[in-house]
Amino acid sequence: MRYPSSNDKFNTVISKNTFYFYNEEYEEYYEGHISSIAQNILLFKNKIEMEGLKESVLLEHITTVEDGLDAILTITGFSKESLQRLVTFIRAADDKTLSALVNKDFWPNEDFKTEWGLDKIKSLIKTNKEFAKGIVNLFFKGSTIPAIKKVLPLFEFKKLDINKFKFSIESLIDTIIRYKTKGAYKAAKEGNPEVVIEEILKSNKLTFEKGKFRIPEAGNIPRTMDFIIPNKESPKIIIECSYVVTTASGMGDKAKTEKVVADYLKKNYQNVIFVGFVDGIGWYVRRGDLKRMVDAYDFVFTFSKDELNRFENLLMEIFYEK
Repeated sequence: MRYPSSNDKFNTVISKNTFYFYNEEYEEYYEGHISSIAQNILLFKNKIEMEGLKESVLLEHITTVEDGLDAILTITGFSKESLQRLVTFIRAADDKTLSALVNKDFWPNEDFKTEWGLDKIKSLIKTNKEFAKGIVNLFFKGSTIPAIKKVLPLFEFKKLDINKFKFSIESLIDTIIRYKTKGAYKAAKEGNPEVVIEEILKSNKLTFEKGKFRIPEAGNIPRTMDFIIPNKESPKIIIECSYVVTTASGMGDKAKTEKVVADYLKKNYQNVIFVGFVDGIGWYVRRGDLKRMVDAYDFVFTFSKDELNRFENLLMEIFYEK
């Protein structure tokens, strides 16, 4: 057997490159799915033109038409994950106005153990008319509810616009732009919660670095810390920030890694305080991983105003009180 040379392997990738991989059967299936959603949307549009823009039209569509909810989400630009997160927030919230809007008294009364997936939401829409009416009300009147406006980023909140169901050019352009710019919006530094921590540190005239420590327990891999205060040479506080909106299996790995980091710091920097900013609905629904995550830190904060004040008080205690 002759093993190919490095040059042979390189040339294989160059000369035999397929450029874009695609599975023909899957492509045909997905094209059918796209066509189905398109027909679904056109059916909904025709109903509105004939009967007017009313809650009853939307209710009938999501309860009687297969994938009717998918069509509504597509029109508004509201993702399936965003709907799941909003339903989770409603289940957790204690707000009378919001509860009345969504008919929460008729929702299944379950202790929160896990997030409801889209299949369960669709099933409840089909079998629980009051729940279905509540979902309709979210899209018709959700933008009038202070609790929703407070928790949803403006980028997502603007999708709860009843005018999108009028199929105006302006509303369709808005949906297209939000689809197109969502990645850039999420990646922008200004939208990163770490900026809030930076502003607090700067306002308190505290210096910090973002840097790496060698962690033998983790395979001697350089580990970048979000904030090292005041510097790497004489650290007093090390802060890690994990704000998670969507859930992922990697959250468990993150929790395990933080435990390794915590053990390393306790061994090599015994006087350092390890602080975690752990927040976002993603952590709310992954409670097993959350428990392991918070156990790694000396102090844990979220980004709510009272928690940020508590964080500032900790800074005062460490750096300014004698």
